Amino acid sequence: MQTNEILETIKMIDEEYLDIRTITMGISLLDCIDPDIKKSCEKVENKICTLAKDLVKVGNEIEKTYGIPVVNKRISVTPIAMLVAASQGDPVEYALTLERCAQKLGVDFIGGYSALVQKGFAHGDKELIESIPRALACTSHVCASVNVGSTKAGINMDAVKMMGQVVRDCAELTAKDNCMAAAKLVVFCNAPEDNPFMAGAFHGVGEADCVINVGVSGPGVVRATLAKADKNLPMDKLADLIKRTAFKITRMGQLVGSVASEKLGVPFGIVDLSLAPTPAIGDSVAYILEEMGLETCGAYGTTACLAMLNDAVKKGGVMATSNVGGLSGAFIPVSEDAGMIEASKSGILTLEKLEAMTAVCSVGLDMVVVPGNTSASVISGVIADEAAIGMVNSKTTAVRIIPAIGKKVGETLDFGGLLGYGPVMNINQTKNDVMINRGGRIPAPLQALKN
Repeated sequence: MQTNEILETIKMIDEEYLDIRTITMGISLLDCIDPDIKKSCEKVENKICTLAKDLVKVGNEIEKTYGIPVVNKRISVTPIAMLVAASQGDPVEYALTLERCAQKLGVDFIGGYSALVQKGFAHGDKELIESIPRALACTSHVCASVNVGSTKAGINMDAVKMMGQVVRDCAELTAKDNCMAAAKLVVFCNAPEDNPFMAGAFHGVGEADCVINVGVSGPGVVRATLAKADKNLPMDKLADLIKRTAFKITRMGQLVGSVASEKLGVPFGIVDLSLAPTPAIGDSVAYILEEMGLETCGAYGTTACLAMLNDAVKKGGVMATSNVGGLSGAFIPVSEDAGMIEASKSGILTLEKLEAMTAVCSVGLDMVVVPGNTSASVISGVIADEAAIGMVNSKTTAVRIIPAIGKKVGETLDFGGLLGYGPVMNINQTKNDVMINRGGRIPAPLQALKN
């Protein structure tokens, strides 16, 4: 690197909120399966606490040595439903075990209280899904996810119906804690196996026994780059600027991942370059879109700008490392993005517009707060729509929706910390029971079957 490039990177860290959002250790628990749930939990705790004993320490050392903020140290594990299939018993025992591990190790989150049911329910899947509200309500660090569809398999509508009620129950059980359980739950279509970002992280069954994944975030850097650019630059030139910036950000992630891998003695998995916003001023994907020429996020042209941003970020990342994976692209969580919050409060950014944007962003409806009286069937309908977008377009989509119990449109729900706060958005409350009660399956597209 030349001197000016080093100084530029330092400025990105000091002034533009560039950080390593997470170092996530993925751990396989397949060798912890046991017909006795207590023995299985014992094996889980021993393995996690052995492999991840130095995770926080190494993260802190990297931050101190290189001056790069490492915001979160996290763990993802094999979908717990697979362990429940063998051990039976109450799945919440596993959640409590994961919570003990998180507290002992000092990590921020531990993900993998998950089930993959896109083709149907295996033994243990329904038990785990039904236990999610209790599991998330009695733990602080555990995150859950359920994959309900895929381009190849179609959409499991029985699972979609279940998840509407599960989301609702999560919010009600933690109503006094800002409905936090619902904020720790993601419903996926086409879930990636190597995703280091919570709440949807789990360790894929095709992954190595233990790996280190890195999630990098830099919306403030991209926004600052575009703010300095000539306002008359054509869109293709803006795309080139974003690619070059993404390249620099990803190289930093590659460095951190390589060092962490060496220090911890485990293989390096992937760098997930995702423009994931935070409540910090300027660290906003919505503001990037506005620097590209939009009057405000949510106006006509928003989806086109987001599509270009997502594409440029991925292309820049691929040039920087062969290890790009996860959900790389642009996140559009409402509660964590100051620009999204402003656009939502003004009424320009609606839930319907957000849904259109999810067709081109890196994930889906993320951290969307809706009125507390939103029914389970309406939530299921939202999940079904997002899953359909993901299935047909061969992309990952997800729903993290929070019914704000006791709150109405126009009020806010404050989660604090990294999750920020979000305005309660209006949602169409027409009755949706007829479609949801049909259950069954929405078949995969013909093209997916041909492939």
